[in-house]
Amino acid sequence: MKTAKILIIDDDPDILEVLDVVFQDSGYEVVLSRSCLEPDQIQIIHPDLVLLDVQIAGSRKTGADLCRQLKADRQTTHLPVILFSAVENLLELAKESLADNYVNKPFSIDNLLKKVEVQLAS
Repeated sequence: MKTAKILIIDDDPDILEVLDVVFQDSGYEVVLSRSCLEPDQIQIIHPDLVLLDVQIAGSRKTGADLCRQLKADRQTTHLPVILFSAVENLLELAKESLADNYVNKPFSIDNLLKKVEVQLAS
């Protein structure tokens, strides 16, 4: 069985480090990015799921903007995207950007893993 590849985009190195360990220990291949990538860069990585922070320091666009772009592109529209953030209006942002799911920060590792598993199984 193929190992699922998760692309995690967050500007916080501590969160990236924790999630890298958590997902690798759970058997996933992990690719980390501290900056907002372009859809064509994401296509090259070819992830099975994108875990995307909404606010990414130093990026011209938000994670919600990137999610909208991914969902609008026929090459990446199928790619599951989970937004995760501490912003108050995360549910609305997730709906507006057509994200497949969302997780509020601070988050429970178990809850995050469960949401990723559900998304990858569908």
